[in-house]
Amino acid sequence: MRLNKLKCHKGHSSCLKDIIIISAIVILLASFGCLMVYSASFYSAQYHYGNKYFFLFKQIMGVVMGAGAMLFFAFFDYHLLKKFKWWIMIATFLLLAMVFVPGLGMESYGAKRWVSILGFSIQPSEIAKFALVIFVASYMSDNHDKVKTFKGLLPVLIVGGAMCVLVMIEPSMSVTMCIAFVTLFMLIIGGMSKKHTILFSLPATALVPLLIILEPYRLKRLMAFIDPWASPQGEGFQLIQSLYSLGDGGLFGVGLFNSRQKFLFLPFAESDFILSIIGEEIGFIGTTILLFVFFFLAFKLIKIGLNAKDRFGAMLSCGVAFIIAVQTLLNVAVVTGSIPPTGLPLPFISSGGTSVMVFMAGVGICLNVLRQSRGDNYKIIKIKEKTEKNGLKLRKKLKKS
Repeated sequence: MRLNKLKCHKGHSSCLKDIIIISAIVILLASFGCLMVYSASFYSAQYHYGNKYFFLFKQIMGVVMGAGAMLFFAFFDYHLLKKFKWWIMIATFLLLAMVFVPGLGMESYGAKRWVSILGFSIQPSEIAKFALVIFVASYMSDNHDKVKTFKGLLPVLIVGGAMCVLVMIEPSMSVTMCIAFVTLFMLIIGGMSKKHTILFSLPATALVPLLIILEPYRLKRLMAFIDPWASPQGEGFQLIQSLYSLGDGGLFGVGLFNSRQKFLFLPFAESDFILSIIGEEIGFIGTTILLFVFFFLAFKLIKIGLNAKDRFGAMLSCGVAFIIAVQTLLNVAVVTGSIPPTGLPLPFISSGGTSVMVFMAGVGICLNVLRQSRGDNYKIIKIKEKTEKNGLKLRKKLKKS
């Protein structure tokens, strides 16, 4: 649906109801995430760090800070984000570049994806996704008439392309794919022509196998994806353990805290592959309900976008919804062996303070869009109701006379 056709029809009570529902969903997801992070990590945390609550404490800190960020942005006028979009982008690119600076960048398993600042580790690529949504929403809302031309799309393509390059050389192909998909979706809803959609989609699709071939470790992962049992102790190990975990869960799971794969069998059980532990402990039914909650949240955020009072708010909300939906789908695809293994956290659930914090902040921005759009409509509806009431009184008087 094109954004220039969007209208809002509900009033103040509906606004409050939606705010409560969305906030409750996010808090419940984040709380469930803390529970599952502890369940998936207590053994490995005790084994590696001597403290079974190591990952849990970090996750709780991220959730608390995320709740504060969500509350802050719920009352922060989202229009100011447009005003500061260039400062946001400059800060984001600086953070992305800092991962390569010795002494600041942190390397883990051959990837430089984290920055250490004042004793805290930050993952800039998680911030970059939302920063790009702000930039694209701002540009598309201000230049709606230009996006039908290739020249009009260039600023978004240049900024998005530069961001993808920096994230790719960390390397993080999964986040790069997420950024690319979200940018494409936002360009489409922003009014990009079908011709340009096809023109950009085909080369991007062709680039994926090329990037896989250029990096030996990606090629190994692709081979492991095709036949993980060909290297059960090598590249195929993680996927095999993930499938064992999901298979053990069956329909209803083995029960909370009863997973066996988390006992150092499944690597990254508390982060990228936490959905495998969830599937093992609460089963197919529980996992399906969880995924339904994710997509219901994305639906509610898209609905906020459809009812926003301006194009910028509409694209912001839809952009945040797309990030949640795309990242959830990619994570599910990885743990089920539908696509080659790649590191991408499950929103609100996986261990990672930066991830949970920025996702909650993103929802806070959507709540501010909701508050502003529904407030204006409430006034309009009240005026309309008053007019209809006065009209009814006038008709009654005319009938009596």
